Amino acid sequence: MDVSVRDRLTEQNSITSNAFLLNVFGQIEKGHFPGMDNLYCKYALVYGDDWSLVSGLEEGVSQIARKSTDERQIFTWNMPLDLTFKSTNPHGWPQIVVAVYGYDIFKNDVVRGYGQTHIPPIPGSHKRRLPMFVPQSSSLISMFTSWISGKRPEFVNQKVIAKGEGRGVIRVTSQGFVDVTFNILLKDFKKHGFQNSTMRQT
Repeated sequence: MDVSVRDRLTEQNSITSNAFLLNVFGQIEKGHFPGMDNLYCKYALVYGDDWSLVSGLEEGVSQIARKSTDERQIFTWNMPLDLTFKSTNPHGWPQIVVAVYGYDIFKNDVVRGYGQTHIPPIPGSHKRRLPMFVPQSSSLISMFTSWISGKRPEFVNQKVIAKGEGRGVIRVTSQGFVDVTFNILLKDFKKHGFQNSTMRQT
């Protein structure tokens, strides 16, 4: 056997012997944002301390999409997701945070919506529709100032929306939705003492 192949197999066996695996294949499919055009999206992953990303990207950015010319006015990104996580504890199950950006009338790059969902914990195909929202200025003066300057309220770190701390004092407005598809595979979940009666595993 080739040495490099043997090393990869040894590494893979070491990973699976000490943890269960979560494989995620899918895509950030499309979005709907009435009255807007030329939008792109970003994603970021949030997960607990016991989790680690074995393969795939922590963050990603899509191409800019124009809305469809039919009555739906859908933005299609089809941004691929190909991720593998490992863990010994379901606590801190991974979440995906999606942020959509576009240009305002002054050609400033501004956020058009934030959304978040947990990666489904059950094997198989899943679709999630993420309601999107944008933060609002805390006063009329700051709202007017942000409009004049072109600097709209946004989160310094988009991952904050996947956490509970401080969320209760943030004013937001609903704005559009994003559809995400997931294909989930769990490996060695039951082997580590966890069971879901509805799932098929390897």
